[in-house]
Amino acid sequence: MKRMKNTVIVCLLSLNMVPGYSCRKNSVKDNTGLINWNDSAIVNIRTDKAAYLPANQVVFTIDKDLPAGTTISYKYLNKEIDRQTLTGNTWKWTAPMQDFTGYMVELSGNEKGKEKIYGCIAVDVSSDPARFPRNGFLSEYGQMTSGEINNVMSYLNRLHMNWIQFQDWEFKHHMPLAGTPADPAGWWKDIANRTNYKSTVQGYIQSAKSFNMKTLSYNLCYGALNDAAADGVSEEWYLFSDNNHTSKDVFKLPSPPFKSWIYFVNPADKGWQNYLIARNDDMYKVYDFDGYQIDQVGNRDKTLYDYNGNAVDLPATFNPFINAMKTGDPAKSLVMNAVNQYGQEGIASAPVDFLYSEVWAPNEGYSDLARIIQDNNRFSNGTKQTVLTAYMDYNLAENPGYFNTPGVLLTDAVIFSFGGAHLEMGEHMLGKEYFPNSNLLMRDELKTAMVHYYDFLTAYQNLLRDGGAFNTPAVTSGDQKIKLNNWPPAMGEVSVVGKEMANKQIIHFINFANASSLQWRDADGKQPLPATFTDCRLNFKTAKKIRNIWFASPDTDGGASQNISFTQTTGVTTFTLPSLQYWDMVVIEYE
Repeated sequence: MKRMKNTVIVCLLSLNMVPGYSCRKNSVKDNTGLINWNDSAIVNIRTDKAAYLPANQVVFTIDKDLPAGTTISYKYLNKEIDRQTLTGNTWKWTAPMQDFTGYMVELSGNEKGKEKIYGCIAVDVSSDPARFPRNGFLSEYGQMTSGEINNVMSYLNRLHMNWIQFQDWEFKHHMPLAGTPADPAGWWKDIANRTNYKSTVQGYIQSAKSFNMKTLSYNLCYGALNDAAADGVSEEWYLFSDNNHTSKDVFKLPSPPFKSWIYFVNPADKGWQNYLIARNDDMYKVYDFDGYQIDQVGNRDKTLYDYNGNAVDLPATFNPFINAMKTGDPAKSLVMNAVNQYGQEGIASAPVDFLYSEVWAPNEGYSDLARIIQDNNRFSNGTKQTVLTAYMDYNLAENPGYFNTPGVLLTDAVIFSFGGAHLEMGEHMLGKEYFPNSNLLMRDELKTAMVHYYDFLTAYQNLLRDGGAFNTPAVTSGDQKIKLNNWPPAMGEVSVVGKEMANKQIIHFINFANASSLQWRDADGKQPLPATFTDCRLNFKTAKKIRNIWFASPDTDGGASQNISFTQTTGVTTFTLPSLQYWDMVVIEYE
């Protein structure tokens, strides 16, 4: 369930079932774009897993022959750590022993005396996916073949998704499993009366695990349907709108198509906690989920009471609920949605694997995305990463059409450069809080870009998401080709985001020079294509001695890194930015 502005919205509300609204069902291939990934590269590269344990074997596959003598370069933050010559379309590499590390693998050759990048792919070597979470989703569980399931999961594997959220798969909120552990149902109707199949849910779980992805079962922390009493839910566990327990707090849904309203129980009630732990245990005996994606609806904007007439501080109930779920099954991972940050501080101190924030108004600016990520870092003392659920092209998604590529990429550039990840990819890209909505397709250019952006997020995760302190680097334009401003962004300018790490200064350049708005959602799909700049001379002030400067961009050569020549005089270093479309990263390494 989701909250937007002053209206509570149920994420499982089937907008295509509302009069006047239609939701187009698109094929998996059309939505995920398993063809034409890289129009700027010659070859498409796959790995067999989304992430690897240290010293694991990585299997690579390419889709076509490359020239004899093609070089495979394995890089950690621009430093080549291994090299070999390509001898076929499939090869293996043993990952290094270093845990929690990202690598970029570059295929290149020499053409007319110049290096030619044929393709790139990232490799994540991490024993725990919570260290660098990249969260994908699933939303439809009709009858599917193993080939169709693998098609979806192969694409999410190509994006290195290491967590998969199973949205709206369950039978009932208060009883996720249909049937019993001894005799589970082969199919069931979900809240929206869609038919879900056991074979599909289990097939997705098995496929995800084959790619080293963790699976999360989505459910509210406090939802019960109208038949809950018959299933053992006590009247004394509910939340009430009055202190005489005569009016349960409820979210009303139209019938048809929905099979029930949703009534809210008290997440802090120990009877409810024990009940749900038992129901989850039944579920886990049939469906081998790795954990529980916990949802809420955000601020209810009214006083709520327990059965005894005591006012309930709703956000304060989330922490004890999470702790109870962890005690009930310590082996399972937990993640909880903080709708517009509602209850996030308490969630951050609970045993969740990472922080998950669904962003709504008034947090509509690019600067709000950055602030939420930094707030989450502060709430968790830098120990937990952030995934943002931020729905793009929201108004456009009311009808069939296409995502606006510039809006999507600028939003990802901001989220990724500040160390977050974006929940946006599943069987299709997300445009609405009702996850099955697939009205909007991705054009080929966006399909290509998504591969490059997730390679970039993964390969350079040790710079983007592994500590450091944000700062304001002293960078100025040396030739006035671009107008720079320090974060937050300004229209007509290129925003500079800086971060210091050990002996490095990282500088991100995010191009708002041609932007028509600083609203990240790009609700009507109007954000224009940025102007592309080339060979921009920049000045950087520092008293430190610089050893090397290098550059990488998801918009250039698939994210491959390259050294930049520079001149350092007393206090000022001059270098040239090769090109800038959406987002560049420059790394200055000190002696």
